[in-house]
Amino acid sequence: MVKIRLQREGKKKAPFYHIVVADSRSPRDGKIVEQIGTYDPMSKPEKIVLDQEKVEKWIKNGAKPTDTVKALIAKSK
Repeated sequence: MVKIRLQREGKKKAPFYHIVVADSRSPRDGKIVEQIGTYDPMSKPEKIVLDQEKVEKWIKNGAKPTDTVKALIAKSK
């Protein structure tokens, strides 16, 4: 099963996330299929950059977004 989820980057106490499509069995920061956006919770206001076309394509093809990513997708519209 394929999931749309966050991949953590950045240093300690300064997180930065890539929004990625990955196999649900791979580890959080492991192998990905495609990167479809970024999320920076440390900037004011939070910065969310998403490629809406890719998000819709992957959801249409059966990828399930995690709860956090669902909230970010809704917030970015």
